[in-house]
Amino acid sequence: MEKVVSRENMIKALKRVKQNKGAPGIDGMEVEELLPYLHENWAQIKEQLLEGTYKPSPVRRVEIPKPDGSKRQLGIPTVLDRLIQQAMLQQLSPIFEKDFSEHSYGFRPGRSAHQAIQKAKGYIKDGYRYVVDIDLEKFFDRVNHDMLMARVAKKVKDKRVLKITRAYLNAGIMVNGIAILATEGAPQGGPLSPLLSNILLDDLDKELEERGHRFVRYADDCNIYTKSERAGHRVMDSICGFVEKRLKLKVNKDKSAVDRPENRKFLGFSFIRLKTLLIRVAPQSIRRFKDRIRRLTKRSWSISMERRINEINTYIRGWMNYFKLSELPDDSKRLDSWIRRRLRMCVWKQWKNPKTRIRKLIGLGVYPDRARKMGGSRKGCWTLSRTTQLNMALSNAYWREQGLICLVDIHKLPR
Repeated sequence: MEKVVSRENMIKALKRVKQNKGAPGIDGMEVEELLPYLHENWAQIKEQLLEGTYKPSPVRRVEIPKPDGSKRQLGIPTVLDRLIQQAMLQQLSPIFEKDFSEHSYGFRPGRSAHQAIQKAKGYIKDGYRYVVDIDLEKFFDRVNHDMLMARVAKKVKDKRVLKITRAYLNAGIMVNGIAILATEGAPQGGPLSPLLSNILLDDLDKELEERGHRFVRYADDCNIYTKSERAGHRVMDSICGFVEKRLKLKVNKDKSAVDRPENRKFLGFSFIRLKTLLIRVAPQSIRRFKDRIRRLTKRSWSISMERRINEINTYIRGWMNYFKLSELPDDSKRLDSWIRRRLRMCVWKQWKNPKTRIRKLIGLGVYPDRARKMGGSRKGCWTLSRTTQLNMALSNAYWREQGLICLVDIHKLPR
């Protein structure tokens, strides 16, 4: 605990919390208010931590929609508790990190989802043509506190650290002004939760290694690769038994499956066989991308085109920064074309009356007779957005001048 509260460690933790920003907890304190608060109260907080009397605040419940229509429960700790958890993480992570499996990629320094996908591709190219896709049902809500703390205690002997770690697990959730005690689970939203999940699931990694399986795990997403469907079903039955009996977790049988990797989604990606095996963006991820762009290009959303394009660019940059690993550029070309059509629809809606439409089209180089025919059309905005005249007027070059970035251009950047 002395290392946790040391000045050097706390300054490093404070910088990280500021970088991550994030929403306030139940006390409403913003990240910008943390430093002034520490100037006045740190001496007392430090003393409580060293004496083992510090009590964390309950987390604030936030529900995040999931692609399947359900909701993920996040627990947002107070900014102060995020700072303390981050300081603890910086000291605890090196203790456990050195013994974690090389097949584990989630929430670990120097490891990423892209590395996990590349590893999975290597297994498939080596002839492991089936994947055992195991989905842990509500993993972060079902973590057994006693089992988790037993594993932490094997390597951490400071009872003050163990006490506050359990206190964070038991802190509970504030719902309608009432704190509900947590008897299981590790709330998502705090810096410590990813490490604690890796500590528990390291048992699964070690079991899979002992059995000689080829596998990739990223947090609670685990894919095991086999050479036959029959072998895959044997592995599925055996590992499900291990997870449910030994780790006291539940496997979602509806979402888990033995299948060809090309038919499954892993970390937003999938695979496709053309002349060779290629990484591609999973169809589900493309559908979510389109849903977001549809919201940003709603005709009823009355904003300037400049702001609309800025919103789209911000989303595209973040999305493509993750999915640039895709080796199928055709997806980017199709999405670029579709985005421009959505924007042409918005422009046509903004021009409103026929006279304005005719004048704008002529100003953009469309022949007057064609402009008049287009301007007087009673067809819908979406239908007209794919016509030759509107394509010519609002061409690719036009959108570049407006500042719209292209997925294809980002895709060409070095990975």
